[in-house]
Amino acid sequence: MTEVVEISGPSSLPESGTKPDSIVIFLHGYGSNGDDLIGLAPNWRAIMPNTVFLSPNAPEKTPMAPNGYQWFPLSTLAKSERESGVYKAAPTLNAYIDKVLAEYDLSEDRLALVGFSQGTMMALHVAPRRAKQLACVLGYSGALAAPHKLVDESKSKPPVMLIHGESDDVIPFPAMFEAVGALEALGLEVEKHISKNTPHGIAPDGLQKGGIFLTRAFG
Repeated sequence: MTEVVEISGPSSLPESGTKPDSIVIFLHGYGSNGDDLIGLAPNWRAIMPNTVFLSPNAPEKTPMAPNGYQWFPLSTLAKSERESGVYKAAPTLNAYIDKVLAEYDLSEDRLALVGFSQGTMMALHVAPRRAKQLACVLGYSGALAAPHKLVDESKSKPPVMLIHGESDDVIPFPAMFEAVGALEALGLEVEKHISKNTPHGIAPDGLQKGGIFLTRAFG
């Protein structure tokens, strides 16, 4: 049985002090931590004033990186390693999602997953396999692990937006098209955007398009 690890990290609550009406969970990349992506919250606060932004640290410490965390090890970058990794980490992420939904007394359609790199792999793996549909998945610079198993294991069809840097040399942008093809074949509504001259990161145009996508998903 896969171990479920309790995870936590920084958060950004509505400045008004009102009860949040939606949740965005940031899923950081390999070797990073929750402090990294929580920095995106101020960029979207104006258009999502009543959203709580949560950015948990992944469950495992990254070797040779004192403040870094990983959802799963990446020693070879092989697709088989990604596949086994997302399955191992999925119960921990699902438990965290269930916990925050209960904590804020909100339903699945009021929660979005926003991933970067390895965090995007986790979001794309977990969201379609949840019985109740999440509001959406916004994935930056990532990939879809185990696409060949998605048809048999998917239970819901959240809308997805994938954004990738044209000059990404960590996860080259064709990985985005592979994910789009697999998700669309399953019947998911998928939007995509390539940020020109952008390496493995999030460009201003990707940040803007992602915010618009989230607000539309939350209605």
